[in-house]
Amino acid sequence: MDKQRVLRAAGAVGAALVVGAGAANAALSQTDGSEARARIDIVVPADPGGGWDLVAREAQNAMRVNGIVSNTQVVNLPGAGGTIGLAQTVRREGSATTLMTTGTVMIGGIIVNDSAQTLEDVVPIARVADDYEVFVVPADSPLRDMGDLVDAWREDPGAVAVGGGSLGGTDHLLAGLAAKSEGIDPADVNYIPFAGGAQALTSLLSGSIDVGVSGYNEFSDQVEAGELRVLGVSAHERVEGLEEHPTLPEQGVDAVLPNWRGFMAPPGITDAERAELTAIVEEMVASPEWRDTLERNRWDDTFQTGPEFERFLQAEIARITDITEDLDLS
Repeated sequence: MDKQRVLRAAGAVGAALVVGAGAANAALSQTDGSEARARIDIVVPADPGGGWDLVAREAQNAMRVNGIVSNTQVVNLPGAGGTIGLAQTVRREGSATTLMTTGTVMIGGIIVNDSAQTLEDVVPIARVADDYEVFVVPADSPLRDMGDLVDAWREDPGAVAVGGGSLGGTDHLLAGLAAKSEGIDPADVNYIPFAGGAQALTSLLSGSIDVGVSGYNEFSDQVEAGELRVLGVSAHERVEGLEEHPTLPEQGVDAVLPNWRGFMAPPGITDAERAELTAIVEEMVASPEWRDTLERNRWDDTFQTGPEFERFLQAEIARITDITEDLDLS
């Protein structure tokens, strides 16, 4: 993919790109004439049970309980690093009753899948939270901290099997970023992609891989049961609720990569419609239910809207583009 084209993806409203009709289209039935306060479809470009799905369903609950939106529906459209759901959201040009969950994974998915649609084709609404990643190992692993992992990489990066989500996803990007920060070629890291955190967890516990990378919640039960150990957290500072686990920078590994979560809207909506969707999300994140969501899931409150969110998108797209090039993925 042309890098300059990717770097433009900072939230400008692009022309709608029509994709072929498919079974997924039926799930996104048009709601023309409806107001956002009456009904919102929250498109999740992933399977049920993952991070984007959790954000959507927690938002749905907060909107319902507080009467922010009368009727919300969550629609799962998985595949290709989120780009299938992105394409279907772009196709809903002018629909001011649709929100799509997005985040770090989608930026990588756009690049790796050479997607015809990018984030320039949808309208930025808000960033709502950051979910930090962790490196974990089985309890009996000889790797005691990130220093041990770096030493093992330096000796033979191919000998350490690191497992996580899809190629170009946040897990893969973090592994590459951590290696690069220590002078190790990210492309040499023996990264094993899995369809989801559950598969990576099974392989880790069975000994098929040496190190797992994902959000903490994917591994929390096993960590708390003493079956897995956390080597490090991908945050600048210790995360509330995870204070006992050191960050990567604390251990000399300059790799910070939040798995941010946010919402976008279809192209072609008016400024007033965008403002209304933004106001809905603002009310949602201010609710007690959403505050409880942040605490339970150990997510950082990083709420942003408008130009601030657009500047963040520009910086993230540029950074992730650079990482994917280091991983030979673009």
